[in-house]
Amino acid sequence: MTKFKGVVPPVITPLNPDLTVDYPSYTRVLEHLIDAGCHGVFVLGSTSEVVFHDDKTRREIIEHSAKVVNGRVPLIVGAIDPTTDRVIAHSKVARAAGADAVVVTAPFYTVTSQSEIIDHFRYIKDAVDVPVVAYDIPVCVHVKLHRQTVVTLAKEGTIIGLKDSSGDDGNFRYALLDLAERKDVFLMTGSEIVVDNALLMGAHGVVPGIANVDPHGYVRLWDAAQRGDWAAAKKEQERLCRLFEIVWVAQGRVSGGASGIGAFKAAMRSLGIIDTAVMPRPRAALNEAETVRIDDILRATGLLN
Repeated sequence: MTKFKGVVPPVITPLNPDLTVDYPSYTRVLEHLIDAGCHGVFVLGSTSEVVFHDDKTRREIIEHSAKVVNGRVPLIVGAIDPTTDRVIAHSKVARAAGADAVVVTAPFYTVTSQSEIIDHFRYIKDAVDVPVVAYDIPVCVHVKLHRQTVVTLAKEGTIIGLKDSSGDDGNFRYALLDLAERKDVFLMTGSEIVVDNALLMGAHGVVPGIANVDPHGYVRLWDAAQRGDWAAAKKEQERLCRLFEIVWVAQGRVSGGASGIGAFKAAMRSLGIIDTAVMPRPRAALNEAETVRIDDILRATGLLN
């Protein structure tokens, strides 16, 4: 079976007040995840707010991540950009820095068909000697990776896996069924509040943004599922569902991305993992009253005294 499995959080990128990357806090985040027993880390994804970083900063984040991780767990790097050749350039940087795989979405802003999306992945695979993971996130790129697109790319060896953040659990189940015999392909869910269901369906792992706040909970959930203790997995999932409610605290005042990732940052600051909850412009940070409500949820779910 592929080495890519288990709990692989998409790592947040803490920022200084001047909007530069806070590398001491970022190092603590990586160590926090590895020490909790996570099976890999995914940097420069949506939770990392990848599109807010210029090329130089992306390269520095990748190189810093590789240095800190130092081969202890697989390092998966987002090579996310609107067009094929820009993705190829990011993939080459990731490969040179030691990434174990790159994560690629469908093209965005430009409108493409499923056949063009297949070609997009093929061009990247042909250009860079690095394993490619497909990232299905229509909320951001405004196109769905169809079931047959994923299956075609996986069966021909263009991609080694899928991170499914589409919310389409039916499509995800069919992809698992279609690729059940392929032991060299992994499929992970990004739907962090139904992980127990996804693992019962046969998912190979989870990429949960809120694991930045509580990686131990997802590792416990994964371990329970691996030993077939679905009652324990359900109990842990339900606690994590309560924790996940932090993402709705600021909803309506700020954008969905700011509400979710901002909540992660506010919680991690309260827990002493990062120093600030700064958001990249124009995203708004959570305010003091919202942070108080998040702290209440952290206490209720056993994370804060």
